[in-house]
Amino acid sequence: MSNSLDEMVRAAFGCRLLSPEERARSLQETLERRPSGPVWLFGYGSLIWNPTIHYMESRFARVEGWQRAFCLSTPVGRGTPEKPGLVLALDEGGACEGIAFRIAEDVLQQELSLIWRREMLTGAYIPHWLALHDAEGHVFGHGIAFTVNREGPQYADLEEAEVVHCLATASGQLGSAAEYLFQTHEGLRRLSIQDPLIDHLAKLVLAARNGS
Repeated sequence: MSNSLDEMVRAAFGCRLLSPEERARSLQETLERRPSGPVWLFGYGSLIWNPTIHYMESRFARVEGWQRAFCLSTPVGRGTPEKPGLVLALDEGGACEGIAFRIAEDVLQQELSLIWRREMLTGAYIPHWLALHDAEGHVFGHGIAFTVNREGPQYADLEEAEVVHCLATASGQLGSAAEYLFQTHEGLRRLSIQDPLIDHLAKLVLAARNGS
């Protein structure tokens, strides 16, 4: 990231960005807590339809104790500093169905470094190792999942009407927050995963954008 872009992003977020050294340390600390077995990455939002990594295998996975939620405010990408957007994070409670990507050992550091650069820009997420359950409920491995940092400045605990308004109106350099929602909704549909929250929000946001 260039200095000018770094300064722009820092100003937009209104907080300090993690340095490359801090991201590398976070990744190293995460790998030091690695359970036995292959390394999986759990995708529940944009990783479903835009993984941007090389992986050996992908499969359905369910995690317990965490749920998909539009609880992360973003002033860049899907919003602006004046009108921040919302993106997904894993928040406490419930369960979440998504997709797990198995990463080969020989490219593990390289691929996870790319993910850390993408997801750990400000420390808005906290990486956790979570047990991955298959469709029958059996644990087949453990995966890295990015859960929301509730103590961070980007955490947004909003009422439904606020979430819908933000998703329907916010837009940034990567596109609109609505497009992010709709792409996630379609990605889940292709995987035959039903998420009542995403289904519900997609209908409300579509209606709001159509003025109905």
